[in-house]
Amino acid sequence: MQLHTYFRSSAAYRVRIALALKGIAWDPAYIHLLKDGGQQKAAAYRAVNPQGLVPTLVDGDAVIPQSLAILEYLEERYPMPALLPADPTARARARSMALAIVADLHPLNNLRVLTYLRGPLGQGEEAVKAWIAHWTEEGFAALEQMVDGPDFCIGGAVSFADLCLVPQMFNARRFGVDLTPYPKLVAIDAHCQTLAAFQGAAPGRQGDAE
Repeated sequence: MQLHTYFRSSAAYRVRIALALKGIAWDPAYIHLLKDGGQQKAAAYRAVNPQGLVPTLVDGDAVIPQSLAILEYLEERYPMPALLPADPTARARARSMALAIVADLHPLNNLRVLTYLRGPLGQGEEAVKAWIAHWTEEGFAALEQMVDGPDFCIGGAVSFADLCLVPQMFNARRFGVDLTPYPKLVAIDAHCQTLAAFQGAAPGRQGDAE
């Protein structure tokens, strides 16, 4: 199994956590999102993933882009340990929280959006930081009300929601977002960071980390 990844990609980070929790061996294919004008834009990588995004999982003949689709694939192909609750309502809640991050929050502060703000739209760094803070705060304010805590987003076990939250907390700190208003999110993140799978998947522990 091979994962096309970039150490600082929060989407790839989610998948790395899942692979570690499930004990699945994988080989990294590093795609640097800044070097060479962005290696994700190269024709060779576009042949693998036409969107030119990371991550992409390659498992035999299966080539799967999009982090949440990869998580679902891993959950179905390697069901234990489970990363979704058994109860249907709880499963839906976990997916809802994951989607609140993956579909609503993260896309507004990923690299290609920020590059467009800085480039064609001519926005300075203060405006870009304000953009990041606004959308992160709006997303986290809702999540603070949605999660259970104190250790995990849903009940007493790790789920897709935690896999998505922890990388987004990393992003928020990287961009200097004040996390004081979100004590439940901070506590969940802190607990997850005590687990070996989360530690090993962290950006600074990757082979392409800078």
